[in-house]
Amino acid sequence: MARVEGKVALVTGGASGIGLSSAKLLAKEGAKVVIGDFNIEGAREAFKEIEKEGGIASAIFLDASVEESIKEAVDFTVETYGKIDVLFNNVGLTNLQKDLDVVNMDLDEWDRLMTVNTKSVVIGSRYAIPHMQKAGGGSIINTTSMAAFASDGIRTAYGASKAAVAHLTKYIATQYGKDRIRCNAVAPGLILTPAAEKNLPKEVQDIFLKFNALPYNGEPDDIGYTVLFLASDESKYITGQTIKVEGGHYIGNPSIADFNAFMSKMQSN
Repeated sequence: MARVEGKVALVTGGASGIGLSSAKLLAKEGAKVVIGDFNIEGAREAFKEIEKEGGIASAIFLDASVEESIKEAVDFTVETYGKIDVLFNNVGLTNLQKDLDVVNMDLDEWDRLMTVNTKSVVIGSRYAIPHMQKAGGGSIINTTSMAAFASDGIRTAYGASKAAVAHLTKYIATQYGKDRIRCNAVAPGLILTPAAEKNLPKEVQDIFLKFNALPYNGEPDDIGYTVLFLASDESKYITGQTIKVEGGHYIGNPSIADFNAFMSKMQSN
């Protein structure tokens, strides 16, 4: 119950899904948490939930496409709690209607996703790092995606923006490691957030499940616990890494599921 006792964390995109799970777990383990989100009502509900469970939290409006908004969230965190030990750059967008293949995607959508998914990580880190340097260290955690490591028929901008985040993580870790600032990333596979469960038909969820090494799809807490570990001193010798939390979906030969089904069919005949 005290894995991050005394630490102060800013979680962007903390009103729902992965961000909400991470904020709750950080607060449960002793951190004071600021939830920054474009959905300010959702952020307020989140911090009320945390307070009901005995944690300490605050909410602030955050538009990840606006530099000043990100700076205000960092400043608010330091002004409210005196420091910032943990920055979880979690905001991310995707758009399956506009972010298509290279020939057909909307180039304005490319720019929007690069701003929200990648530039926001630069900006958040840019404003948090000086505070962490003064405090003697900190942990920056970025949400990338398995789309950064495996290509797809669509979501070109999303994948490219998340690949940039994965590499940016290494740059931050290299440049500020001597200040005891660690920077790592988490790459989720399919995570059944409330939004994913609402928008992904059961048939699509089952397609992912078919190719997982494990017999289930991911849940927000699977990422939340990884974030908690990276925020804590338990991971003090880990930096510049991307931890892939994806149920073994990408580790095998892509034909293995179909091959196993074929073999089962042959054995039953």
